[in-house]
Amino acid sequence: MSSRIKNSVNNMISGFVYQALSLILSFVSRTVFIHTLGSEYLGLNGIFSDVLTLLSMADLGFNTAMAYTFYKPLANNDQQKLTSLVAFYKKVYNVIAIAVTVLGVLCIPFLKLIVNTENDIPNLTIYYLFSLAGVVISYLYVYKTTIITADQKNYVVVKINIYTSLIKTILQIGVLYLFKNYILYLAIGVIVQYINNIIASKKAEKMYPYIKDVSNTEKIDKEVSRSIWKNMKSVFIYKFSGTMFNATDNIIISVLIGTATVGVYSNYLMVSSKLLLVAQIIFSALTASIGNVIVKETPEKRYEVFSAMQSASFIFCGIITSAFCILSNDLVEVWLGSSFKLSDITIVAITLNTYLGCVLHPLWIYRDATGIYMKTKYVMLVGAALNIVLSLLLGYFIGLPGIIFASAISRLTTYFWYEPKLLFKEYFKHKVMPYYLSLLGNICLVAATIFLMNLLTKGMVVNSWPTLILKGVVIGIGCVVIFCGVYSRTEGFKIILNKIKTILKR
Repeated sequence: MSSRIKNSVNNMISGFVYQALSLILSFVSRTVFIHTLGSEYLGLNGIFSDVLTLLSMADLGFNTAMAYTFYKPLANNDQQKLTSLVAFYKKVYNVIAIAVTVLGVLCIPFLKLIVNTENDIPNLTIYYLFSLAGVVISYLYVYKTTIITADQKNYVVVKINIYTSLIKTILQIGVLYLFKNYILYLAIGVIVQYINNIIASKKAEKMYPYIKDVSNTEKIDKEVSRSIWKNMKSVFIYKFSGTMFNATDNIIISVLIGTATVGVYSNYLMVSSKLLLVAQIIFSALTASIGNVIVKETPEKRYEVFSAMQSASFIFCGIITSAFCILSNDLVEVWLGSSFKLSDITIVAITLNTYLGCVLHPLWIYRDATGIYMKTKYVMLVGAALNIVLSLLLGYFIGLPGIIFASAISRLTTYFWYEPKLLFKEYFKHKVMPYYLSLLGNICLVAATIFLMNLLTKGMVVNSWPTLILKGVVIGIGCVVIFCGVYSRTEGFKIILNKIKTILKR
């Protein structure tokens, strides 16, 4: 087994383990959180997350640009250049940490305009400052750990995350049960995040000893610096747009509808986001390898690899989004009760966004590997602006489903069609229409599967965990049979089978 494939498999295995554990811990932690602090505090968590994500836009672009600049010197084992790059990024992230801190503090007077609750929440500023500290700490040592990811060994970082996440969740659950104290809950998160960063940084130093001391390193030359800044600016606009897509919904929901609704919606978002993270693990494990394909292979070979990955995406995304649409309300009713359920039209809106966030992963991997975001950045910016306008309009007239549908509409009318067009023209030298038709076919298959499986399981009453698991097994088997049957002759299906065989052998 080549080192590239071995690293990809290790990344996927560790990623699956981490997300499976993370999902279980999230369910347990969230259950305890709701029963001890309530939906409004859960909504407050969601709002802080979005506000701080917006503040973190100072970082947007550097993480991607940093990994991108590590690829070539890692391949050439150019230790001097790697050390210079690490020293450069250390300075950059120190500035970013200070900038986010200052911007975060300046936002304090506006918190009460965003948080919309029936009763005032005490210590709101203190809660926010702890959340801000968690974000600022996340920037510490990232300039060292990113080199591990760029070297296709992200499983090393993931293993560390598994242990620290387990410790953090156990401690937070204990604090909620014993003290019902939100400040202690947040403080544990900050402390464990800091410890996680230190451990990961020390591991990076052990794997790459030459980055341990970067204080007396030569500066990177002006040409490299100029190239990094140019690339970063393009990534910044792109990531800024993506952040505006994803980090404004909770704020708009809180202002127009209420903070408690953010908490209810976040339960569904947690499930869908974990499913998307699984998809991200599968495809992101191949990102560095795709960078290698882009550099060394012909346009025809690039297209073959992309087509195989896209077929795999159609199978996987079809299964998880169909199952999510059918089972999410049943899950929430058994887990938290019927008062936490959302309407069917809202579930459809969440499912559509989940599908769009999943099925485009192969495209996004090639986008990052090829640097195509430099040419599509302004399309994303238009989409982000459209999303905010539509969210406010549809949210005002339709409510929660309108805000969620706005994101899907904005995506479909902007980068969803434009990015493939550019990628196929410049890197694959192929016509893009077959790709559009394959997407349309997969969307129709997902809709038909949801309709059919709903029809087949209509008589199944879900009122307990055993009945939910039974229905889940039936839905799961049905979806797997349908999607694997339709795509069984594609290269993507063969890739999935080969990956499973490889994992089982290991």
